[in-house]
Parts: sequence; C-alpha cells; structure tokens
Amino acid sequence: MRSPHHSRLLTFLKPAIMTNVIRGKFRIYVDGCTVGMAFNSMYAAQTRPFWEAVRNGEIIVIVSDVLDRELQKAPPRARELVYGLPNRQIERVVSTDESDTLAEQYIAEGVVGETSLDDCKHIALATVNHADVFVSWNFKHIVNVNRIRGYNSVNMKLGYPQIEIRTPYEVIHDEIRLEQISDYS
Repeated sequence: MRSPHHSRLLTFLKPAIMTNVIRGKFRIYVDGCTVGMAFNSMYAAQTRPFWEAVRNGEIIVIVSDVLDRELQKAPPRARELVYGLPNRQIERVVSTDESDTLAEQYIAEGVVGETSLDDCKHIALATVNHADVFVSWNFKHIVNVNRIRGYNSVNMKLGYPQIEIRTPYEVIHDEIRLEQISDYS
C-alpha cells in the first residue's frame, strides 16, 4: 500500500532523474543525521514520514560503510531503524579509491574543512553510485546552498553528475505532484 505522500515524492528532481522514480527504482543515500533525527524532538515529525515511505517500498535507501561506522556509536534504536528495514529496501555501497579521492577533492577545493571528511565521503559515495538524492539534516556541512554549489562544482569539474541534496522533509512534502512532471520524461 502506498503512503499518501507517494504522489508527491521527489517531484522537484531533474527530468532525467525522474526516469528512475517512474520505473520504481527510487534510490536515496542517507547519512547518520537522517537516521538520528527520526528520534530528535525537533525533527522526528519531519523525518519519520521519510522512513515510513522506505518501509512502504516507495524508496530504496543507500547504506554505506561510512553510515555503518556512524551507527556503531548510535543508540540501538537508530541502528534498528536502518538494520530492521526489509533487505529489498536497502542497497549497500562501500568506499572505494574513487569515492575517497572525490571526498578528498571536496576538501582540497575548500568546500568544507578537513574535519568534515566523513561528510565528504557520504557525498562522494552518493555521487559515484549515482544516487537520485542525498538526504540529510546536516545544515552546516551538507544541506546548505553554498556547500551544495561547492560539491556540485567539484563534481562537474571532474566529470561527475550533480547531486541533489535535500532534507527528508523536502523529499516527502514537495508540493508538485508526480503526475505534473510526467510530461518531462
């Protein structure tokens, strides 16, 4: 059964990405903030519908070795949120020389400082694995217009596609309906 949010799901995406949504292969990379904020009093109400959409089969989450390391330090309920998902809703990816080099390039280009290496690894993994969207609540280092421009500038300079970076709330609550953008594909 589809959630009431299904028809609004990720309708802000570029037309080329919409092909994946229409085919039902909707893939979203998640970081530790996306998991942790499901239990945060300020963000839970805006984050839980995202995880419901994952459980309902509307979204495939991309889980990386970087997220696995973050979850080792997280409370058990955060780990259960991810590891309790049906296997068909999870795509696993691991860091490679390619993704590590791209992450280091974000720092070399001054997008963020060296202390944000794991954030850069997340962005790089989402990029090299062609995620439809990267979701996070990390406004300081990730979901920030200047940072997004920086990550995408490096991506374009090195021949990678731009990456959509949004909050979980934006993914579920965009106002444009999916039917309205089917004209683009």
